[in-house]
Amino acid sequence: MIRSALIYCALAGPVAAQQMQVPSGQPVTLSEVLIDEHPGETWVRFRFIAPDIARDGGAISYEIAAPDMDHLCETLALGYLQQYELTPARVVISLSDRLVPFGTPTPEATQFFEAYRPEATRCIWEEF
Repeated sequence: MIRSALIYCALAGPVAAQQMQVPSGQPVTLSEVLIDEHPGETWVRFRFIAPDIARDGGAISYEIAAPDMDHLCETLALGYLQQYELTPARVVISLSDRLVPFGTPTPEATQFFEAYRPEATRCIWEEF
């Protein structure tokens, strides 16, 4: 079994604690940024807490949250990559209704993921 090397990045100042503005208007907070060294390529993962996507009592479906993930990639992730001079093959934006340790199965959690190929000024959606 090949394991990925994960590097936890420091979150940039107040960005870590502030609620992000997204098209749906739901509350979304950045919880961590991970650099994942896959064999032969680097992925940078931006993990967000979004309590309104909860399957029990949440009001935000995947269809509503998908544009939020696109927005977070283009407005937060691209700037972060530039600031830290990172050139990953992929950016992953994930939303979770609760804090979930990376790689830990948590069946009660609701999580949405999207992967993107970062370009200079935009994120190109990549199907998993």
